Amino acid sequence: MRFEATAIFCALRAHGEHGAVVRLLTRDHGLQAAYVRGARGRRMRPVLMAGNVVEAQFSARNESQLPQAVIELIHSRGPLLSEPLPVAAIDWATVLTATVLPEAQAYPMLYDALGGLLDAIEAAPAASGWGAALVRYELLLLAELGFGLDLDRCAISGSDERLIAVSPASGRAVSAPSAEPYAARLLPLPPFVRDGGQASWADIGEGLRLTGHFLDRDLLTGRAEIIRASRQRLVDRLRRAGSL
Repeated sequence: MRFEATAIFCALRAHGEHGAVVRLLTRDHGLQAAYVRGARGRRMRPVLMAGNVVEAQFSARNESQLPQAVIELIHSRGPLLSEPLPVAAIDWATVLTATVLPEAQAYPMLYDALGGLLDAIEAAPAASGWGAALVRYELLLLAELGFGLDLDRCAISGSDERLIAVSPASGRAVSAPSAEPYAARLLPLPPFVRDGGQASWADIGEGLRLTGHFLDRDLLTGRAEIIRASRQRLVDRLRRAGSL
């Protein structure tokens, strides 16, 4: 097996004295795990950073063998290392992707969406410029893995108007009149999630609460539980910054 692909660097786990097993998201080959020689050396450390865009050459004797990869940097997110909020957001988005996606299954929409999210984090002067994109990425990830929310019509009335909440049990939208008797038990549905419009800080906070519930319930179970702390660090930093 041998192929070359542009990839988003997602995760690294030390292996041996100097090497590491890395996980890279490619557009056409999905999430790929590979061994990189000298991954923890001085030359490769700036290359193998979460969110970096790299060119990777994968090679293995057969399909069942863990491939080796030779990696070259295309675009670095290193300049963001001094910014706690962007770093926390990149760490969360990439570790989530590396943890929950099955390997070697193409998700081109997720690849494009993750690239767009990382570009937004890099370009925006404040978290308000990328918070909504993070919520949308989490929603897309849920949908691509078979846990998408049904936000088109009210689960009770069938109406597509004034949808303001989501059932935490079914993941279906609820309209304002139907939501009133169950308000304490429902999750808020911020408008930007459906209409793609602008999001206030309050909207972003509600969006993260919404996606967080379904991520915890449907994806972050078993071994994936260990990455919950990464998301909580991000939310805590947003709160400390007065953003949420």
